[in-house]
Amino acid sequence: MPIYEFKCLKCETFMEVLVMGTGEEKVPMRCKKCGSEELERVISATNFSVGAGGNGAKSGPSAISRTCSSGSCTTWNLPGHSK
Repeated sequence: MPIYEFKCLKCETFMEVLVMGTGEEKVPMRCKKCGSEELERVISATNFSVGAGGNGAKSGPSAISRTCSSGSCTTWNLPGHSK
């Protein structure tokens, strides 16, 4: 079941919609804030990780936390990412 992200063209609020069913039935969509039907689908960033494929590398993301001037900072190392 995919989750789609929409932006209201009237009040510029973003909202997510979980799509259930076969997709053949039409569901009226309205902005949850202002009730407008003027919505635009936006492209969302994905959130998935690809396995290491047996090469011995770590298959998931790793985090490094450290102290910064604003408190604590975290750096994420993502699989497949090259500097």
